[in-house]
Amino acid sequence: MKRSGYCPQTPAQIREMLAVIGVSSIAELFAVIPPELRARSFELPEGMSEFEMLAGMERLAGQDRRDLVPFIGGGSYDHLIPAVVDHLAGRAEFATSYTPYQPECSQGTLQALYEYQTVICRLTGMDATNASLYDGGSALAEAALMALRITGRKKILVDAAVNPFSRQIVQTYLANLAVEVVEIAALKGQGDRQQFLATLDDETAAIILQNPNFFGGVDDFSDLAAAACVRGALTIVSIYPLSLGLLKTPGEMGADLAVGDGQSLGNPLSFGGPSFGFLAVKKEHIRNLPGRIVGETVDKDGRRGFVLTLQAREQHIRRQKATSNICSNQSLSALRGLIFLATLGREGLVELARLNYDKAQYAEGLLAGIRGVSLLNAGPTFNEFTLRLPTAAASVCAQLLTRGIVAGVPLGRWYPGLEACLTVTVTEKRSRAQIETLAAAMEEVLWS
Repeated sequence: MKRSGYCPQTPAQIREMLAVIGVSSIAELFAVIPPELRARSFELPEGMSEFEMLAGMERLAGQDRRDLVPFIGGGSYDHLIPAVVDHLAGRAEFATSYTPYQPECSQGTLQALYEYQTVICRLTGMDATNASLYDGGSALAEAALMALRITGRKKILVDAAVNPFSRQIVQTYLANLAVEVVEIAALKGQGDRQQFLATLDDETAAIILQNPNFFGGVDDFSDLAAAACVRGALTIVSIYPLSLGLLKTPGEMGADLAVGDGQSLGNPLSFGGPSFGFLAVKKEHIRNLPGRIVGETVDKDGRRGFVLTLQAREQHIRRQKATSNICSNQSLSALRGLIFLATLGREGLVELARLNYDKAQYAEGLLAGIRGVSLLNAGPTFNEFTLRLPTAAASVCAQLLTRGIVAGVPLGRWYPGLEACLTVTVTEKRSRAQIETLAAAMEEVLWS
């Protein structure tokens, strides 16, 4: 049972394996999956020719709705992607490359990742970053684990206004550890500062915040970061990277770790993935970073070169010393992020962020002007904002969907008591006409 690559073949071996993990049958392994989600059968259809397969795929694609106008975000966003991103990232040198363990034949990939690290540090205002992670949620969870290792403490404070998907990932990562995760209530779409300060103590390893938060609210966490520092706790800030064209960076707020999802940086929605996560830190925490870091060096002839350095995976160092066993660092998606940011440049990023902000402000004014509709929080926002409707938000969204409009994210699923609240996202792709169509359709649905 202990030998590497063991794969049970006989019924007796399968029973032995099940006994070791404490279940009586294979069916028991799947008991946690609701019956309606289980596959009725693993019987596969007969094989088909390439021509038949392509025809079948075309029939399926024909069922897709291509007329939907999305005003939905919540962590994944419909942004423009410059053609150069697809062109360069699709080159075979990048698309077929694997982990660059051999620097003598991986200089192109290594340099691209080195430049990626540079732009992430400049974007976040932090000192160091690794060569990407799986996604934004796992980056947040890895940051929490880093805080536990650095401080030696066992308590994490999490703002309830942090993306609920990311909070769930953090809870999953920490579920079997002796760690206390305390959620701080979000009052009208903003974290409760007084509760944060009252709960923060000498046992706290880190506080986790998000800017803009899941409701779209923008904040400056400098005061909370300073309070955490006094207590010896770290500050982790999750960010929407495009917003940093306008907003204060985590580094400027005094954050110790900055994380986020790179989907909005040149990666398509693609039914939810792939994307990449970034995790940037102050220099003193660099040796606790998970994954891998690319460094610049010189060869024996003094020529500039790049290598993997400070590798902290279990494949490289003693297992108990490893900081992460994540193998999928999504380098190709991170490369897309690098190309996207390099294409925009500093001024382009500011212009793009401003366009998102201005369009969202226009939409916010129109929608909040509808009878019976109000803003959950009148504070500053970026390109998302939350409305309080006079009826259930999920019902309104369902009716607007029949009109070709994906109106936003109803919040009742994650925030009991906010069933009438709807978070709306407006990116640079939404036109004035589309925004006005949304407002007219919502008013008609609410009052016709």
